[in-house]
Amino acid sequence: MHVRVLRFGILKEWLGPTTSVIELREGSTVLDLWEKVINEAPDAGRPGSEAILGVAVGVNAEFVLHTHILHDGDEVALLPPVSGGAPAEILNQKEKPPAAAVALVRERIGAEGLIAAAKRTEDGAVVVFDGIVRNHSRGRRTLYLDYEAYEKMALRQMHELAAQARSRFAIRHVTLVHRLGRLEVGETSVLVIVAAAHRAAAFEASRWLIDTLKQTVPIWKKETFADGAVWAPGEPFPESLALNPAEMKNEL
Repeated sequence: MHVRVLRFGILKEWLGPTTSVIELREGSTVLDLWEKVINEAPDAGRPGSEAILGVAVGVNAEFVLHTHILHDGDEVALLPPVSGGAPAEILNQKEKPPAAAVALVRERIGAEGLIAAAKRTEDGAVVVFDGIVRNHSRGRRTLYLDYEAYEKMALRQMHELAAQARSRFAIRHVTLVHRLGRLEVGETSVLVIVAAAHRAAAFEASRWLIDTLKQTVPIWKKETFADGAVWAPGEPFPESLALNPAEMKNEL
């Protein structure tokens, strides 16, 4: 059987081409695929077991464990730890806003328009997190950032986060927008807007949304500095999703 393998972020540099088709025997698992990819990686870029801590795998845009059995035609995404404007048309003030507005965009995020569009008279609070590209990181001068995503999975995860937030907290509306592509210093990379009757729920939901997005949504950041460029180390995936080298080794 054949599966289509996608690599993102630093894994493109470690493991070869961004996309490839790999042949596997019937009944192969994610672990079998991972071992094959590692063994075929260029020697110069092949990571050690510690380097893959926090890597997760998605099959057909859903997180899976390393024991998951693959099938012919599957799309398998190898996901390194994640890094973590929308046109105002995603919220139209003339219409009742949806419970959630979610988008990945490549143009500047129009924060002011989205904030205004999210407000309603029944709201007592609108809390906004506006993530901005700063001009330095870890003591180095930042020139610009590049964001990439496994887009269909990222959108699915963002919609799920918005639904979970509305279920967990007493809030009316969520806007989640993330920018992709080249971003200059001072531009918005991610915007979270939460509208609720009370400020406590809005604050709690906003904090939970950005923290969880940064840990679970497959979006990666490459930082270009005055003296070089690196993929941001990002937040490791939760242990329930991440590949565990020691556990995998025991199953070989």
